[in-house]
Formats: sequence, structure tokens, C-alpha cells
Amino acid sequence: MMTDRRTFLAGSAGLAALGVAGALPASAAQLGKVGIQLYTVRELFQKDPVATLAQIAKIGYREVEYGGGGYDSMDHAMLRKTMDRLGLTSPSIHVGYDLLLNKFDDSVKMAKTLGADTIVLPFMTPEHRTAEGWEAALPNFNKFARELAQNGLGFAYHNHDFEFTTKPDGVSLYDRFIKATDPKLVKVEIDLYWAIHAGEDAAALIKRMAGRIYAYHVKDQRPDGNMTSVGLGTIDFAKLFKLNSMAGVKHFYVENDESPAPYIPDITTSFQTLRKLRF
Repeated sequence: MMTDRRTFLAGSAGLAALGVAGALPASAAQLGKVGIQLYTVRELFQKDPVATLAQIAKIGYREVEYGGGGYDSMDHAMLRKTMDRLGLTSPSIHVGYDLLLNKFDDSVKMAKTLGADTIVLPFMTPEHRTAEGWEAALPNFNKFARELAQNGLGFAYHNHDFEFTTKPDGVSLYDRFIKATDPKLVKVEIDLYWAIHAGEDAAALIKRMAGRIYAYHVKDQRPDGNMTSVGLGTIDFAKLFKLNSMAGVKHFYVENDESPAPYIPDITTSFQTLRKLRF
């Protein structure tokens, strides 16, 4: 495995542990707060958001990023009160393209009620993934960012793999996105798994986007290309996070789109791995 695992132990609960005290340089860095994208536990969250937030806080997570699970139609004041009680914060939330287009003011209100400082556009549906559809949408990215800035909020775009692999006329959608959007206003949330899954050199991408990266989505990749808990795959997160002195990323959100039920062991493994990671 590529992740910095000079000693990798699997306990009876399947939790990963990285390194041992004293075996690493005194100057080795580690993550501060570890966050989670709630899409990972969307089935639990949809059924009982309060209990799910409590389980997340008990594991040790201190940041949550809302997305999926029907959160946008929930009582946001109640969610904020629950987070405050549990010692959780939500620096950012995921809001879809159509909602930003058609319910912009409601999206702003939702973000502020939840205490977020940034709205992340998480996904673009297939009709936007052509040269024509993409070029038509990109001006709205700049528009969203400008209008959110006027409301005291930031804006970022979250990638999957299609932005890198779809290349009309030989130019990827991601390259078109970078060229067409204002780097001062339109930030990026790099999903490291999806970028690597698409064949990108993640370290080169981080260097290219340094200063523009709002957050990372962190999930691991098995040798067969499938998703897995952080620490149980092949991605060298220590190597990538060493670039943070240049990249300046402040938020590290665990996300597993295909987290296996009952979900809590999966997100516990990822949390424990990242808490122990030194780089």
C-alpha cells in the first residue's frame, strides 16, 4: 500500500492504525479536525439525523459537510442546535445546480442557518457534460460565486471523474472549468479518489490548484479501483498531505459514496486512520 504505513495493524473491529509514537520524525505533521461528508451515511441520516450526528461526534469528528439524505428539506435550525450541543460545525454544504439557479436565496439562508461559510456545487448531471452544456453552465459558476460573495459566502466546485475523462475536442471539462472561472471566487473541493480514479496525478493536480483548494474529499481506492475506507486502500495520503504547506487546505472530509451498511464501522476506520496519519 502506498499510504505511510510502517506499521499497519488491523484490530478485531477492523480499525486501521498508522505508525507508532517515536517511529516518526518529531516534525511530522498531522491533521487537526477531521470532517465527514454526510452523503456517506445518508441512509442513517435520513432516518434519524439527530442520532446520526451524535454517533459522528462520538467517533471524534468535529466537522460535517451536509449533502444528501434529504437534509435540504429538514429543520435547519434544529440541525444547527444539535450540532452546537454536540460540538460540531459545518463549514460547507453541498447544494445542487438547479437549487442554486432557482432557489438561490433559500440556499443562502440554509447555509447561514447551518453555520456554513461556503456552498459547494457537488455534481453536474449528464446533460451538462457535453461541450455545449458545459460551456453554457460555466458562466453560472461565476455568477453563483459573485452573488454568494455578496452574501458573505464562498463557492467551490466538487469533482467526480467525468470532468477529467470527458474531453470534447481533446480538452477536458476540468481544463475548461479552470480556464472559464474566476480563481479568486470559484474554489475547488478536490475529491482525491475520483481524480485518481480518472487517471490523474493527484500530486500534480494539487500543485496546479494550490491556493484555490477549499477542501479535500478523502476516501481510499482498492487495487480493483473500488472505493474503501481510508487506510484500507492504495492511495498515499501522507504524500499528498505533505503538499499542504503549499496547498493550504483547511478541511478534510471523509466521504465514501459506497459506504457499506451499517456505515459506522466504515467511517470509524477512516477517522482513526486519519487521526493517526503523520506526514
